[in-house]
Amino acid sequence: MNKITNQIKKLFQSQLAIPIVALLILVIFNLIRDPGFFSIGIKTNNFKNTVLFGNLVSILNGASELVILSIGMTLVTSATKGQDISIGAAAAIAGSVFVKILRAGTINPGTILAALLVACVVAIIFCLFNGILIAKFNIQPMIASLILYTAGRPIAYWINGGATPNVESPLISYIGGFIPHIAVPTPIIVVIIFIILINILLKKTTLSLYIQSVGINERAAKLNGINPVIWKLAVFVILGVCVTMAGSINVCRIGLINHETILLDIEMDAILAVAIGGNSLGGGKFKLSGSILGAYIIQALTITLYAMKVSSTAVKAYKAIVIIIIVVAGSPVVKAWLGKLKNKILAKKAAAVKVEAK
Repeated sequence: MNKITNQIKKLFQSQLAIPIVALLILVIFNLIRDPGFFSIGIKTNNFKNTVLFGNLVSILNGASELVILSIGMTLVTSATKGQDISIGAAAAIAGSVFVKILRAGTINPGTILAALLVACVVAIIFCLFNGILIAKFNIQPMIASLILYTAGRPIAYWINGGATPNVESPLISYIGGFIPHIAVPTPIIVVIIFIILINILLKKTTLSLYIQSVGINERAAKLNGINPVIWKLAVFVILGVCVTMAGSINVCRIGLINHETILLDIEMDAILAVAIGGNSLGGGKFKLSGSILGAYIIQALTITLYAMKVSSTAVKAYKAIVIIIIVVAGSPVVKAWLGKLKNKILAKKAAAVKVEAK
């Protein structure tokens, strides 16, 4: 029992304390408001497949693109001490290339794989453009990515000749929806596989160590033989893969590419997911699990507001208020104040025990 108690204490004293508390508050609030909010049901969809449905499934499914992009944003933030605000535009470019290749021939597994690879290469090139500006020319990340943020969606528009072409195929529907005889939405499965792969990459290589070293102290990293330029560019390569995955999943969901609306403003949610997850926006140490939790918290908050009949135009305002509270609660100033308060309470208890002992 003491071991469990100690583990719980360690958890709530860790970087994950804020996202866990925020998630618990959301869960408790929804259970009080609607006890069946997180219930999961089974139904038959239009393709006669048995699938899972419910708010919990909607949260896990709807957050898929955000989770993937939050992972990329976390690595970029850690290495460069800044944020890439062009990930939505880069995803639009990747999505446009994905659709362009699919429409060039018959849609089959080989075509889909080829489209993903080509889209990935194109997205990596555009992300490396930002990376070079940041790593080689020392331009602040948000300013460097502002170029692609502005030009990215027009480029996506140009790739498909100014049209919003659709892609119709059962295979595309399977990727964006459900695979026959599998009740879990495919994007959830894709996210699980992606998280496993990225964790293997970070844990089985020195990538995580070098990224954090560059983010914590670039000069010290250089003195230890670590080339900051290489590792900064490496995170933008990973970001290119992330935006390709997110853009392709979104295309498969809706069956078309609309350069103006695809993953619009998702870069802001990705940055917030990183912050809510307890990761410093000033770079250095990171915890991917925190950012992933942050992404699901944002999606859970969105679903909650829609369930409360809040209009779509007002959702962003409510989200902003709640997110400000979460971010401020996790700020160093508040943490320091809570630490002092805790020390005062412990000191009073110790003094009371001494008085009783006398």
